[in-house]
Amino acid sequence: MTKRLKSKYKINRRLGENLWGRPKSPVNRREYGPGQHGQRRRKPSDFGIQLMAKQRLRGYYGNITEKQFRRIYAEASRKRGDTSETLIGLLERRLDAVVYRMKFVPTVFASRQFVNHGHVMVNGRRVNIPSYQVREGDVVEVRERSKQLGIVLEAVDLAERDVPEYLDVDHAKMKGTFVRVPKLADVPYPVMMEPNLVVEYYSSH
Repeated sequence: MTKRLKSKYKINRRLGENLWGRPKSPVNRREYGPGQHGQRRRKPSDFGIQLMAKQRLRGYYGNITEKQFRRIYAEASRKRGDTSETLIGLLERRLDAVVYRMKFVPTVFASRQFVNHGHVMVNGRRVNIPSYQVREGDVVEVRERSKQLGIVLEAVDLAERDVPEYLDVDHAKMKGTFVRVPKLADVPYPVMMEPNLVVEYYSSH
């Protein structure tokens, strides 16, 4: 098992949920947490519930660092409108999230590495920053020389998830358009996300 796979499964076990809906997740077999005390369950406090909601959302997007995640929250809170919806919009606009959603790679962890290694172009220009914010109408594509990589071919054939409606993707050309910023209800999370609790967590700490 690769190091990345181990860390990914560790996140699943710690949160007690199959965050990405992957069929091989250990949570499918064991629904209790890791460690010798994992089977003991206490009723969580309000703080604990908020913290778990934050860790779940942060973990889903490839275990973004706390510093990065707090910065995204700060940006969302400065904008007009519903902060929790804005937070989701900012997370879904990350280039690594868009590449994952477009099914160019099998996992969000692979997506971050894929972008880092320069395999992705936005509007015809190579972008290697996973946190790059994609805008409505931007065209995201896999570079020509990267289209035959095994990781790309594997992702396209994955039956476990579909491309959401706020993206328009042509897998024959490995190119897609970011049509619009999604709302929470538009995002195909395999588990329930509660960004309102994340907002409560940060606004009270």
